[in-house]
Amino acid sequence: MKKKPKNSPFIDRIVRIDPSDPDKSDIRRAVGILNRQGVLVFPTTGLYGLGADAFSPEAVSRVFAVKRRPYHMPLLVMVPDLDEMGKVVRCVPDFARPLMALWPGGMTLVFAAKKRVPSVLTGGTGKIGIRMPAHPVAQALVTHFGGPVTATSANLSGNPAVSDLANLDPRIGVEVDLILDAGTLSG
Repeated sequence: MKKKPKNSPFIDRIVRIDPSDPDKSDIRRAVGILNRQGVLVFPTTGLYGLGADAFSPEAVSRVFAVKRRPYHMPLLVMVPDLDEMGKVVRCVPDFARPLMALWPGGMTLVFAAKKRVPSVLTGGTGKIGIRMPAHPVAQALVTHFGGPVTATSANLSGNPAVSDLANLDPRIGVEVDLILDAGTLSG
């Protein structure tokens, strides 16, 4: 695994984590940040994402601010399993069920959001993008958090997504509370 960049202005926020067997104490630390309405950078299947408690309008607003994303553009969320999906989705149409068999992975499905889902998360559309993560760190994070976690890419809006933290925009690095570094991802 690569070393932490020595001259990084956010070096104190970086925690190296084993991508195939994440340390439970690192996951608990990340979950603690989510519970305090924090924002973190974490590995997803191919890219790094920005994670926050999807049910906290304050945390979701922080993700929009960190990313400099227009509020009319919704954020997707990750859930650990199909049961947890019921917390954010009104109903699952029959035609979507065969597609859900392809999870976990990088496929996002869009459903009508439950009324309790913050409108800031959906960009006011009333729809929510759902993904079930395949990456072991992302899986551990959403499983231990016990609720949906935002999973938008960890880049400034309109800029390329990041598969290597060496390319993380420093403006993001200094605004998040924790960065889980699992090395270079597949992209």
